[in-house]
Amino acid sequence: MIRVLLADDQALIRAGFRALLDAEDGIEVVAEAADGRQTIDLAVQHRPDVALVDVQMPVLDGIEATRQISADPRLAGVHILILTNYGLDEYVFNALRAGASGFLVKDTEPAELLQGIQVVARGDALLSPSITRKLISEFVARAPEGAERLDDDLAALTNREREVVALVARGLTNDEIAARMVISPATAKTHVSRAMTKLGARDRAQLVVFAYESGLVSARTGP
Repeated sequence: MIRVLLADDQALIRAGFRALLDAEDGIEVVAEAADGRQTIDLAVQHRPDVALVDVQMPVLDGIEATRQISADPRLAGVHILILTNYGLDEYVFNALRAGASGFLVKDTEPAELLQGIQVVARGDALLSPSITRKLISEFVARAPEGAERLDDDLAALTNREREVVALVARGLTNDEIAARMVISPATAKTHVSRAMTKLGARDRAQLVVFAYESGLVSARTGP
């Protein structure tokens, strides 16, 4: 059972999402939040598998709520899926930097929403390579903050780990990485896990962000 927290300041939108999710086997809506502070409090109380978080909310916006949830060790199992009206914009990329696992626009098809929740719940990133390239080219192409730290982080990775992170950024699954590198899926998973640990990444979405920000993958050539 995937346990979901809905966070949006519009009750009508929350009601629509709840009706859709309640009708789906294997998904349970455990709480609803109307602002960012309430989102954090309810995440602590219910420990959902997935939090659907609107970018723009009162008290604390979705980005700050995402940042605080991602930084709380008690909430390590909470995967955040950002909801936005605006598609690809700086809010979305800032949310990914803050720890979100992916994003969806609010008018997405119901089947895509359900699939997105399942993808994020199992710890994968909801980021297609083409969307990632566009986000990076628009926002990471600017001089990144903490470039020296990124160099240090990159130096901490082995050559194998760098290769794996680059393949993650290209949208490959562990099985696909294993086939590309001629290693077992278990070994590929181990490389991904070690890279995440060294980089302090919560999930694969943050590996994607790091790969582009550090220059390991080019926004121009991309996946």
